[in-house]
Amino acid sequence: MNGGAPKTVRVGQSFGGVTVVSVEKERATVDVDGKRRVLVRGQTYSTSGTGDRQTAVLVAGQNGHYTTQGLINGSQVRFVVDTGASVVALPASDAQRLGLDYRKGQLTTVQTAAGPTPAYTVRFDTVRVGGIELNNVEGMVIESGLPIALLGMSFLNRVEIRNDAGQMTMTKRF
Repeated sequence: MNGGAPKTVRVGQSFGGVTVVSVEKERATVDVDGKRRVLVRGQTYSTSGTGDRQTAVLVAGQNGHYTTQGLINGSQVRFVVDTGASVVALPASDAQRLGLDYRKGQLTTVQTAAGPTPAYTVRFDTVRVGGIELNNVEGMVIESGLPIALLGMSFLNRVEIRNDAGQMTMTKRF
C-alpha cells in the first residue's frame, strides 16, 4: 500500500480500503472504495490524488507490458499502454459490446503490425484509467486483428508519465 511491499489478502478480507471479493485462476475481483475492479494475475492497481490532480499507478506485468482495466463511456475495457498508437484504439468486438455505433465514423485504413486494416475514426465521450478520466478522446475502432484495446497517445498526451522500476505513474495534466 502506498508504494510499500505487496500484501497477501484472502477472499473477504480487507486491507487499506481494498476488499478481496473473489479470486479465480488468472484474475481477482476487488472492491476499492465501493467500486469493483478486476485485476489480472500479476497486475496491481492503485489510484491516488495529488491535490485536485487525478492519478493512476500501473505495475508492469511479467512480460513488461502495462495492462489495466479501464472504462470507455462508462463500460469496462481492458487496455495495454501503447505509446506507438496515435489514438485510443478499440477492437470492433469491444465496440459492439459497448453499443458504439462506430460505423458512423469516417472509414480509413491504418497500418498495424499485421498490415493495412480498415478502421473507423471515433470520439469517446470519456476514457477512464484508475483515477484519471478524460473527456472527448479521439479514438479508432479497428475492424479485425486487434485482440485488446490500446491506450494510445490521444490519452497519454494528456497525462504526465513517470516510469520507475516497472511502475508507471500517470497524472492528469488538463
